[in-house]
Amino acid sequence: MRYGFINTCLKSLVIEKFGEETWEKLRTLAEVQDTFMTYEIYDDVITLRLVQEACTMLDMPSEVVLKLFGEYFFSFCKMAGYDTMLRTLGGNLVEFIENLDALHSYLALSYQEMNAPSFRVEKNDDGRMLLHYYSDRKGLYHIVPGIIEAVAKDFFDSEVSMTILNQSEENERTGKKEHVVFLVSQRSRGSKRDFRPQREKKEVTKEDEEIDRRRMRARCASLPHCPAGKRSHWDMVRSVVMFGKENLLKSFTPCYPDKLWMEEQAFCNAFPFHIVFDKQLKVKQTGINIQKFVPGLQTMDSRLDEYFSIVHPQVTFNIESIRKFINSQFVLKTRREMVPLASQHQSMLKLRGQMMWMESLGCMVYLCSPKLRSLQELEERGLHISDIAQHDTTRDLILLNQQRLAEMELSNQLERKKEELRILSRHLEAEKKKTETLLYAMLPRHVANQLKEGKRVEAGEFQVCTILFSDVVTFTNICAACEPIQIVNMLNSMYSKFDRLTSVHDVYKVETIGDAYMVVGGVPIPADSHAERVANFALGMRIAAREVTNPITGQPIQIRVGLHTGPVLAGVVGDKMPRYCLFGDTVNTASRMESHGVPDHIHLSPFTYSALEDKGFDILERGEIQVKGKGLMTTYFLLQNLCVSEDTIMARGTGEPCVYRDNQQGAGESERDTEEPDSVRKEETNGQTMASASSSGDFTNKDTPFLGDTTPFQKGHLNDESIELRNICVRMAMRDSDCHKDRDLRDLQDCLKAMVDSLVSSLINMNHPVAVQTSRTLEEIHLSFPEI
Repeated sequence: MRYGFINTCLKSLVIEKFGEETWEKLRTLAEVQDTFMTYEIYDDVITLRLVQEACTMLDMPSEVVLKLFGEYFFSFCKMAGYDTMLRTLGGNLVEFIENLDALHSYLALSYQEMNAPSFRVEKNDDGRMLLHYYSDRKGLYHIVPGIIEAVAKDFFDSEVSMTILNQSEENERTGKKEHVVFLVSQRSRGSKRDFRPQREKKEVTKEDEEIDRRRMRARCASLPHCPAGKRSHWDMVRSVVMFGKENLLKSFTPCYPDKLWMEEQAFCNAFPFHIVFDKQLKVKQTGINIQKFVPGLQTMDSRLDEYFSIVHPQVTFNIESIRKFINSQFVLKTRREMVPLASQHQSMLKLRGQMMWMESLGCMVYLCSPKLRSLQELEERGLHISDIAQHDTTRDLILLNQQRLAEMELSNQLERKKEELRILSRHLEAEKKKTETLLYAMLPRHVANQLKEGKRVEAGEFQVCTILFSDVVTFTNICAACEPIQIVNMLNSMYSKFDRLTSVHDVYKVETIGDAYMVVGGVPIPADSHAERVANFALGMRIAAREVTNPITGQPIQIRVGLHTGPVLAGVVGDKMPRYCLFGDTVNTASRMESHGVPDHIHLSPFTYSALEDKGFDILERGEIQVKGKGLMTTYFLLQNLCVSEDTIMARGTGEPCVYRDNQQGAGESERDTEEPDSVRKEETNGQTMASASSSGDFTNKDTPFLGDTTPFQKGHLNDESIELRNICVRMAMRDSDCHKDRDLRDLQDCLKAMVDSLVSSLINMNHPVAVQTSRTLEEIHLSFPEI
């Protein structure tokens, strides 16, 4: 298990070195959370998963990533407030490493579940050292070189090279899953090799020797007078040499007494927690408080391993293993079965201290203190502050750590509240976006923003726009024969398809009332292509409506659509559920176009026809009709868009919005005028312009056209006779009675004769044998028309 401090460090490393986006991608791949609590415990799998995904995503070997993490972890610890603690851990690199276990033991007072690695140092004769690394976590030993190199560089101004050795000769049973031995070589960063040529040796003359003697006498004279017998000649020489180099002697030689001036009883009282045992682990001496809590040790020659087990380091309980880890801090725990029955229900006593080997006695002394984190643990083990010697800093450590634990708990609560606030803020932002999305679906974005700011929205006048109304044919009959839920499902299916098309063609949905659907183009944002947008939207509506079935018949429903173009006044009305509404005669006329329309047809007013003329739309003249409140009006039917396919209108497949050429009409026409001489030949027929092909390939449009293209549609362009024939056929199909069928047949016959005459004339003018033969055949058909 790991504390969140480690994962937070890894997150900080990725963000600082590779950026926030890399961390977001990394944590998504590893399927871990974004934030880690400092004092929260997390599974090691999370850290290992992050490291593995980082290696894959960054395309870097695990050794490089782990070493980089080791270097950054040292810096991260310093930034977290452990700088002074680390800097004062040792005077050199060896002392620093030897005291890492003690540091981990101290940190375990705050991080109780911490499972830190263990380190052991062996010095070689050549000045290099062997660093033994023990850990319960496999595969992470490459972190060690990163940490050690950063420590040597920052604290001791030296460079370190570390090589992994074969550890097969190591057989100590530490209980750790991984044991790696590093060969460490250290050199000062300031020492540089001098490649300058050596000075030539100069012969020493007697005069030079005499000068050196005089200098040495002068230095000796400057030394303080020392009585005879108190200082040897070599001491004087050493003092002169050191004084000549202007260095201070930093080495220290301790002075030991001839005998120990301390009584056995005073020693056991002064050190109430200590144990002396021999090579066979037989107890020779104990402090008074150890005897108090473990009475069995009062019996001489009791075996230490019968009363205690080694918690740290995890080595075999024998004198050889203890001496091998002599520089480590040892933690012993009393065995429950060896304590008095009255104390077996309590938490077992743990001792933490130092092992020291006494060579002359062949014994080991264990100077220790109770391992306690808080006053609560002190009570649980039946101890009191008075049981700890006054000189023992464990007394102060317990009191200080009690305050430290309280601060940690407060900090942990603050971190949790901070994380909760962050999550709530994220959820609030998501809900705010949902609210804004709903608001923008009801009102135009700029109008909604003004209302949110508390501003008054002024009504605006739009000189030209195109309004569309639609309704469902026989909707009243459908409602009478169906359940309400069926009506709701039908309208929801239809309106969902229509709403998608509003985004495709960028028209504004004004409102829906029952089966009525109203949209406008050119409002609230003016657009030159408003008529083309609404026309294409209407064509898409008709296609989408065919995908919705009538709940009664099971057949596709039919809709009526009406369009009108003109000026409107737009504004927001109401305080509760405000709506963006349109006002003006244009709205009424558009509604009349829908109500006077034909099922499955798109009915156009003359103003909308003028806006769509020469825009690539196939439009059929309906003729004059009586419009309520408007009198006689010449109206039209929109049949199709000749420039684009249904898939483009419906935005099928690509999912990309359609493209309109706003404000580019002049450019489109100029391009078409330039190309016209090569592709189109103009002929005057009955005072009207008719485009005919010079070759069949000239009318192939290879480029994908824009919706609302201002250029005329070339492929399949219809002449006057073809248009007249199509109008007659459509008119016949829309007749409600048979009273005009004879007249329609005569009109159809006249139209066909005119088409044959025109075709025969064109073929004869070509003066080709095949054309002449074809013209004769057509003349025979012409003569047979009276009998049709």
